Amino acid sequence: MTIREQLEGDEDKVLSPFAQKSRLSRGRDRQEPADATRPIFQHDRDRILHSKAFRRLAGKTQVFLAPAGDHYRTRLTHTLEVTQIARTIARALRLNESLTEAIAMGHDLGHTPFGHAGERALARLVPGGFHHGRQSVRVVEVLEHDGIGLNLSVEVRDGILKHSKGKGEIVSENPELSAVTLEGQIARIADITAYVNHDLDDAIRGRILSEHDLPAEVVAVLGHSHSQRISRLVTDVVLASRLEEKCQVRLSPEVLHALITLRDVLFERVYERTDIRQEFERAERVISELWAHFHLHADEFHARHWPKGVPDTEDLSRAVADFITGMTDRYALRTYQEYFLPRPWTVV
Repeated sequence: MTIREQLEGDEDKVLSPFAQKSRLSRGRDRQEPADATRPIFQHDRDRILHSKAFRRLAGKTQVFLAPAGDHYRTRLTHTLEVTQIARTIARALRLNESLTEAIAMGHDLGHTPFGHAGERALARLVPGGFHHGRQSVRVVEVLEHDGIGLNLSVEVRDGILKHSKGKGEIVSENPELSAVTLEGQIARIADITAYVNHDLDDAIRGRILSEHDLPAEVVAVLGHSHSQRISRLVTDVVLASRLEEKCQVRLSPEVLHALITLRDVLFERVYERTDIRQEFERAERVISELWAHFHLHADEFHARHWPKGVPDTEDLSRAVADFITGMTDRYALRTYQEYFLPRPWTVV
């Protein structure tokens, strides 16, 4: 018996009957030998961790564009906070931590530079629209490893695709929106739990908001501090998700309402704030002008940037969208400077 098989046997003994067992995975699109040491979801987690797309998250905006301080969140630190919250919930509910962690670590691999400003720009420009959840799946299925992809399991890709809710339902009864596993549902709730709290923390650090700006009803339910709010949300998910009654990860009505109210405050007071929107509009202009330049100079783009080995990027717009999405903020600004800003005159 291999170590992997022993670990899969341990899952049968320890995990909830409602957990997704590794040995019962629907598998990968391309058949490959099972790892001798790692169950399939742990192997998926490791593949995501070692991917180039995961490393690039360190250079992508969460909310504040190119912040001067060292302590504002990036897309990578956001991902790590989501993962920590998701694992805590999964362990408490005796669900599959490795699957939960893999989904959480992969959920934003396809996010644009400049956060949601970049996503809005590409949603307007890409034929058929753009969404970072679908792009994250494209990253792991097609773009990584020069067109080979990571060949992740069905369950991990499903959770990545269905993690995002925008301003929609946090807990959805719609099977087209809800992950097929409880672990994927955890990642969806952990995502909003993380970003609402750390975006609030960053907004307070940036003196855009103060603790006194929070509605009293939110403070009464979720608490006064960052740690209190996260603890309250995590505990509520664990207590409200009575899996034997309804096989769904959820929040109690009181806590869900408080979370939605807090999210609405952030949209109104932070994300839609005039000075932040102005910076977002500048970022959207960078993306839009790069998009136009690459289309006007298709031969140059093909020679310098066309994805190598990717089978379905014969279409110029698809290739440009993939290339721009893969940029970090810094690389996007450097490329913009190269194409659009005058260079200092030097005498040879």
